Amino acid sequence: MLFGATAAFCTYACMYAFRKGITAVTFEGMFFAGVGYKTWLVTAQVLGYACSKGLGIKFVSEMAPARRAISLLALVGAALLALLAFALVPAPYNIIFLFLNGLPLGMVYGIMLGFLEGRRQTDALVAGLTASFIFASGFVKTVALTIKSDWGVTEFWLPFVTGSLFVLPMLVSVYGLTLLPPPTAEDRDLRTERKPMSQSERKTFVRDFGPGLILLIASYVLLTAFRDFRDNFGPEILRDAGVENPALFAQTETLVAVGVLIVMALLQRVTDNFRAFMLLNGIMLAGGALVGLSTYAYSLGIVSPGTWFLLTGLGLYMGYVPCNGLYFERLVAAFRYVSTVGFIVTLADWYGYLGSVSVLLYKNFGQAEISFRTFFMYGAYTLAILYSVLVIISFVYFRQKFQQESIKPVPYSS
Repeated sequence: MLFGATAAFCTYACMYAFRKGITAVTFEGMFFAGVGYKTWLVTAQVLGYACSKGLGIKFVSEMAPARRAISLLALVGAALLALLAFALVPAPYNIIFLFLNGLPLGMVYGIMLGFLEGRRQTDALVAGLTASFIFASGFVKTVALTIKSDWGVTEFWLPFVTGSLFVLPMLVSVYGLTLLPPPTAEDRDLRTERKPMSQSERKTFVRDFGPGLILLIASYVLLTAFRDFRDNFGPEILRDAGVENPALFAQTETLVAVGVLIVMALLQRVTDNFRAFMLLNGIMLAGGALVGLSTYAYSLGIVSPGTWFLLTGLGLYMGYVPCNGLYFERLVAAFRYVSTVGFIVTLADWYGYLGSVSVLLYKNFGQAEISFRTFFMYGAYTLAILYSVLVIISFVYFRQKFQQESIKPVPYSS
């Protein structure tokens, strides 16, 4: 379990170095067609990521286990080549290469879930995986800013140089994932068999759980959009709040990662799958409330900007992390539904990142006059209310469906 969680953590943390180096810099004073240059870059990359999720619904769902490792390395390699092209081609013609950078990377997470799902230890394994993208986001920003400051690397070459430093660690980490044994017979009894899903099987799954999935995915769209906005424009939000400390990204996100990791790993002790599903819904609701309450406390001057940034991150990830594996892992196991979690997570991510692109466009063309910090505060209040309502209604649907089908929990054998 420790080996698998470490391999998953390192693999996805390395992937972030190929994606998030661009968010560490601001391209101050650069515009194209009246729009900030960084806004173009982030929008292009997120749009590529969203398109990748759409392609991944089929690609990830139907992938055979033997193809996972080579597919991961090929996707990351293509993303790194796009960053090289971004550095070589002059602005603004290089914007397209940020789209091409995001296009392969959106499928990485769903493929990695295939290594980890359907096991007794999946909660701890996925906790390690999801903690990586909380920690890695701040860590990569700090690494990139340090490279820029100490090595004199230009903003255009910074994403490629940052990614290149993580090529060898990525190779080692993916090799570690290939050493994990397949789920045992006991794992299949406890968590249900997992297998690739055909198009007809995917349609049947969506039809069987349609109302609950629609509500949950709608809540996830809100969550993804504002988590991504905070992640992509963290430097601008904090600078507007009066904070100029590159190390703060790694410090705050590391604390958030540790907190969420502990909470999610403790679910390993809950063997009743539907009870664990209930607890996950409670954690998600608490996260939504924390985003709103911490923002209100910051507006009153009760908490400092750094503490507010940390608490909003904790709240967002309390909702975001369960929906990136554990929520659907326990849902599938509770209903004894033979499937793959990678399909459901990728489906949710597709809509989530389309929402993220929509928020970016709305901020730039609908609310261009307000600061990133003010826009994020308004978003936090909106999220806290709408997200909570959607999660509650979706949970009521799944609870009623579970009771109607009278599914008995599988007894745990140690």
